[in-house]
Amino acid sequence: MERITDIPKLWPRPRDANKGDFGKVLIVGGCRDFVGAPSLAANAALRSGAGLVTVGVGRSIQTAVVSLAPCATSMGLPEDEHGMISEAGVSELLEAVVSRKRFDVVAVGPGLGRARAVVRLIEEVVRAAIPLVVDADGLNVLAEGHWPGKLGGPCVITPHPGELSRLVKVSIPEIQTDREHWAVEAVRRMAGGKEQSGAVCLLKGNRTVVTNGGWMYINTTGNPGMATGGTGDVLTGVIAALVGQGLSTFDAAVLGSHVHGLAGDLAAEAVGEISLIASDLIHYLPAAFKRLA
Repeated sequence: MERITDIPKLWPRPRDANKGDFGKVLIVGGCRDFVGAPSLAANAALRSGAGLVTVGVGRSIQTAVVSLAPCATSMGLPEDEHGMISEAGVSELLEAVVSRKRFDVVAVGPGLGRARAVVRLIEEVVRAAIPLVVDADGLNVLAEGHWPGKLGGPCVITPHPGELSRLVKVSIPEIQTDREHWAVEAVRRMAGGKEQSGAVCLLKGNRTVVTNGGWMYINTTGNPGMATGGTGDVLTGVIAALVGQGLSTFDAAVLGSHVHGLAGDLAAEAVGEISLIASDLIHYLPAAFKRLA
């Protein structure tokens, strides 16, 4: 296992650039109970350099989500009786993502709820080799079925220990005892044992672990103030934006974890760890990226 310590960088932007040059990102998530999560992810993606960000959410919350992320566009999708994206909604997404190839990267999970229909979306996006970021309830719905071998394309999963516990059927204390081992094991299961698949696991927590099974990076930025709702949604948006700008899944996860934690550290310096909230990270992403430039 090769240990990585260098932080990847984004390329300078050419003077004649247009918004299509910096990635078309689709954030799929949200439900009646979780309106803020896809908005946080979308705003984080925009602050991380994405040229175009679209949120794919249920029609009942579309207006609310767009009001929280006014620089993003939106797709209002059919919902089931629980206010979650339905099978019909997934069909509309697949038409846009796979058939029409409207997006460069798809992020699934922020505020999704247990919308089982999106498993088909995840599987089809992977089959089409479109880069994918899966977090939160995207991971939870995968954990309810047979997921090993289905994420063997350019895919980043970003579980916290509880989510990884549900995926690999191992207790949280056991995962925390050997975080590196279980992150590598998750990659092995994602890819069905195949090497060089583009599959990456980012295991969140103190000293976040990022690995593709061959390389490993341990992040040292971040602080306990980031242990608050919504910070994971911000990370999802950051990583998706970086993939959309041309970084590999591994490099995007490494840079994403570092800049996400750095934004948290800058926010904590300003407001303290106790008062830190997820939107503070978005506010400090510009300063974090400027510090790395």
